[in-house]
Amino acid sequence: MFDFATLAPLVLILMGVGAFAGVLAGLLGVGGGIVLVPAFFYLFSGLGYGSEDLMQVCVATSLATIIITSVRSVLAHNRRGAVDWVILKQWVVPIAVGAVIGVLVVHQLRSQTLQIIFAVMVLAIALYMMFGKASWRISDHLPGGIFRAWFGPLMGFLSVLLGIGGGSIGTPMQTLHGIPIHRAVATSAGFGVTIALPSAIGFLLTPVADAPPYSIGAVNIPAFLIVIAMTTITAPWGATLAHRLDAKKLKRVFAVFLMLVALNMLRKAFL
Repeated sequence: MFDFATLAPLVLILMGVGAFAGVLAGLLGVGGGIVLVPAFFYLFSGLGYGSEDLMQVCVATSLATIIITSVRSVLAHNRRGAVDWVILKQWVVPIAVGAVIGVLVVHQLRSQTLQIIFAVMVLAIALYMMFGKASWRISDHLPGGIFRAWFGPLMGFLSVLLGIGGGSIGTPMQTLHGIPIHRAVATSAGFGVTIALPSAIGFLLTPVADAPPYSIGAVNIPAFLIVIAMTTITAPWGATLAHRLDAKKLKRVFAVFLMLVALNMLRKAFL
């Protein structure tokens, strides 16, 4: 029987988290995972569900939501002809291999270790968002199979550790190699499906002690359903705002926000 007294605060807060993540995703073009993982962590720990494996639940639930959001994004971008299917097909297998390895590694790590990894990587992403320039280039084309053979698994692996869809890594990787930004963003959405689908299946089969209520394996089902519902509603609002506001200033503000989140997570990890 469902405990509505337990579910009520979860539902209300998760609606707010999902709405915020959706607006940011549409506004700044960032994956929801970079917002959802710390939000889930603070929510569940604040409600008394903290455990040594709590970050596993946060990462796994974030990745489960990314399956839906990435598929919707790929379909939307494909209607505009923006997805580079050649790149996507070439990178599917190496990225998926890295994602599976990531699930196996996350299962072995304590919540404190994952907090530190997340915070350090998010700091790096925030610094790139703040100081990176569209004109930066390593080369005018993507390298061949050797680069793909090591960077693809690394991208999948790191994305699973962070609970993100790969856009924060895959998009700059492509633009630094001469891929236009709109095509890079669209193709990275496909990377998200490749990362999230196998990893979410793996996490559904991963038992977690003292998980928040109504979790299957490491995936919290109420959080997954509510966030998906809210991001579907609010992501278009963010996209509309993006055309009215200064994107560069917004990215810098969001980068500062990410830095504060990451530093606070580091503080909590070492307390």
